[in-house]
Amino acid sequence: KAYHLNVFLMKMGILEKIAEIEREISRTQKNKATEYHLGLLKAKLAKYRAQLLEPSKSAGAKGEGFDVMKSGDARVALIGFPSVGKSTFLSLMTSTESEAASYEFTTLTCIPGVITYKGANIQLLDLPGIIEGAAQGKGRGRQVIAVARTADVVIMMLDATKGDVQRELLEKELESVGIRLNRPKPNIYFKPKKGGGLSYNSTVPLTHCSEKLVQLILHEYKIFNAEVLFREDSTPDEFIDVIVGNRVYMPCLYVYNKVDQISIEEVDRLAHRPNSVVISCGMKLNLDYLLEQLWEDLPFFCSSIFIIHGCASYFFQCHRIHRTLASQFKYALVWGTSTKYSPQRVGLTHIMEHEDVIQIVKK
Repeated sequence: KAYHLNVFLMKMGILEKIAEIEREISRTQKNKATEYHLGLLKAKLAKYRAQLLEPSKSAGAKGEGFDVMKSGDARVALIGFPSVGKSTFLSLMTSTESEAASYEFTTLTCIPGVITYKGANIQLLDLPGIIEGAAQGKGRGRQVIAVARTADVVIMMLDATKGDVQRELLEKELESVGIRLNRPKPNIYFKPKKGGGLSYNSTVPLTHCSEKLVQLILHEYKIFNAEVLFREDSTPDEFIDVIVGNRVYMPCLYVYNKVDQISIEEVDRLAHRPNSVVISCGMKLNLDYLLEQLWEDLPFFCSSIFIIHGCASYFFQCHRIHRTLASQFKYALVWGTSTKYSPQRVGLTHIMEHEDVIQIVKK
């Protein structure tokens, strides 16, 4: 009991420090004179947030329903505030029943379902309605976020009648726990060294960072020797992300439900936002288009046998079928766009393309 009390008090102290830094950042005017101060504040903020999310040593077993094995060809995390229609959506898109009702916290555990689309099995996880403050460990929020980090794509289900409030809150929560939505990984080379001080270079003009600011941020992390190369005009926040190294970059599809309850003008505005789809689960509107958009966001293409993520060689494909198949591989016959003629005899290093059909011959 004393240990748990100490952990609680420690986290309360971290929360107070986070709140204090956020207040100072908000009241500090952004200009040339304050850029170093703001950079240091952001580095401190990232450190405290990381400490807050560290599981305690006596955390024990995971909460019921959260130890979900990753299965199928891709994993999609369905997140949103309570009662935005996630449970109904899961029931419509899969054969899984998730209790649905028009009140908060209907879903208390992580419920997996499977969408079968164009030959792919897509695991869809209906996560409990997450609330503002989940990043501070309120309710099941931290467990929800941990599962979301393992997904290939996030579907953020939003209530179209609530304006932009839900989206802004959820984006802020996910940002604070290291999930970066619809953003590429910063093109910054960073490597700590044992000595030699700071080696700082850039291949493009920098307007957000300088050598002095980079050095100050590194010192905050007790890093005094490192190689840093900026290949793009990155911000201090992006540089901090590279230092921390545990950020997750994934596509997000913003799905606005209940569009049958808003004006045509508002539907049109939401539909034209980037990475956004408007639907109505109640009236079963636009669900087919949502699946098409989800398919485009998923990082794979399909063969006649199974789904391959990105560009894949036959060595990788053999390993997915069975770990011993690559060693028994003799050659493969391929029909498709990756060959000069069909069928073509190829080896393990041949790179597949979309809708290739193959026949693997063993020794």
